Amino acid sequence: MQKENQHYNIQPADRLSCVSEYYFSRKLKEVAKMNAEGKNVISLGIGSPDMPPSEETVRVLCENAQKAEAHGYQPTVGIPELRKAMAGWYKRWYNVELDPSTEIQPLIGSKEGILHVSLAFVNPGDKVLVPNPGYPTYTSLNRIIGSEIVNYNLLEDKNWEPDFEELEKMDLTGVKIMWTNYPNMPTGANATMELYEKIVDFARRHNIVVVNDNPYSFILNRKPISILNVPGAKDCCIEFNSMSKSHNMPGWRVGMLATNSTFVQWILKIKSNIDSGTFRPLQLAAAQAYNNTPEWHEEANINVYSRRRKFAEAIMEELGCTYDKNQVGMFLWGKIPEKYNNVEDLTEKILHEARVFITPGFIFGSNGKRYIRISLCAKEEKLAEALERIKKIED
Repeated sequence: MQKENQHYNIQPADRLSCVSEYYFSRKLKEVAKMNAEGKNVISLGIGSPDMPPSEETVRVLCENAQKAEAHGYQPTVGIPELRKAMAGWYKRWYNVELDPSTEIQPLIGSKEGILHVSLAFVNPGDKVLVPNPGYPTYTSLNRIIGSEIVNYNLLEDKNWEPDFEELEKMDLTGVKIMWTNYPNMPTGANATMELYEKIVDFARRHNIVVVNDNPYSFILNRKPISILNVPGAKDCCIEFNSMSKSHNMPGWRVGMLATNSTFVQWILKIKSNIDSGTFRPLQLAAAQAYNNTPEWHEEANINVYSRRRKFAEAIMEELGCTYDKNQVGMFLWGKIPEKYNNVEDLTEKILHEARVFITPGFIFGSNGKRYIRISLCAKEEKLAEALERIKKIED
């Protein structure tokens, strides 16, 4: 018997109305279409390191993946070898003491950690302080879980640091978390101990948990520091760190958070209900990577990006943009000339006339609407070609 045609009216969850498709997901579809048409777009948009991890890291992965017993489920807390390596790395590079058994939680990248921390600390309707400009995921994931986003300004004339006088005048009732990110993305502003001390003092006085996202501290920066260097910070701060940038391992999805043991247990309660432990050989390889030599970091994190940065600076100058030469991290952030009404007038012109994709700063917040961001995650020859293409654009 033929069934009558039925009209289904299935609707998505209301939370989908609070977010849109991630900008890079949407824009890279356009870039892929242009490439399919033979336009050969050079992408200087995303911060995905294009160099490999250390040889020892890859060797340990391959050796352990050959073992028959290596393929079972793993504990959500991570294997002891990885947690011990993470604690040793924090002591060696930041001079921060962490108990590997209780004060560290391995993550499948920091992006995952943003969700888990938000679910562990924030109820629907609670407020979170989010930097403007800032990483879009701080906003989107908190909107998904029903948080109230309260933006705080980062401005160029304040060296992209929070204005604490402005913060003190805000209604902070109901604020649970303050998201910070230094060295800063997208602006490249570096951290200082004075800044971290101010942030910790602010958090303690207002009973706020600070989550400091710290994946860029090794890139073009010979003096990495942690917010956990501040005495007592562990009581009110959580710090994310990721192997994606510092160890050339973006696709491996290994990161960590460090904080006090109570916070770790709250976060683990969420995480253990969402995912399982990472593949054991990958964890062992990550533990090996945490023991990379200073010489490896000097070449991978400093020398490579220094050479590339010269081309990015030349591109900025060719476009008439201004920028701070003291920036660190794997991007270059620059202010566009006054002749452009908005940033997309420039970035779309570059994309369609020079076939070079550069990120418009508005995606990071309203305070980024007059800026562009150039990724250094491209080979020198690609950056040189991008520069030559841009030189040929007609004003």
